Amino acid sequence: MQNRMETAQSGRLRRPRVGLLAVQGAAVLVAAAFLVLAIAGFIPGLTTGLDRLHWFGQHSQAALFGTFTVSVVHNLLHLAFGVVGLLLATTFARARAYLIVGGFLYLGLWIYGLLIDLGGPRNVLPLNDADNWLNFSIGLVMVLLGVTLAGSRIPTGADGEPLIDPE
Repeated sequence: MQNRMETAQSGRLRRPRVGLLAVQGAAVLVAAAFLVLAIAGFIPGLTTGLDRLHWFGQHSQAALFGTFTVSVVHNLLHLAFGVVGLLLATTFARARAYLIVGGFLYLGLWIYGLLIDLGGPRNVLPLNDADNWLNFSIGLVMVLLGVTLAGSRIPTGADGEPLIDPE
């Protein structure tokens, strides 16, 4: 397989196109999931009690899929986390950092949710038991993806063949 620069019609050098690295693909998928969840948090039918959706705090009675308590700020944070993930998925190092640092943030959020009184004033997102265990799962999966998928920097095709020479 050729690994050389080609000249475009404009006379500028053009790099050969390669696929995403595994860690970048994982970052894109995680970010896309956050975007879908953020939007779903505002859709009637997917989110019950939208008429009781508050900006923030434990008084919000809206629940995504009838299980995960959400607020406007909670949904906007998911939206921002998804957008940041897509922006950081552009390079190996940034995608890996997004997965690992983001995973640790979610593990920290899980610990926070375990320590606070879920009915008290410190529950600003709002969180419930289902949210806490989802945050634990998200954090664990993100860290594992960032650590395990970062081992290979060679983009591969659908059949596992290298798209560029590893040199």
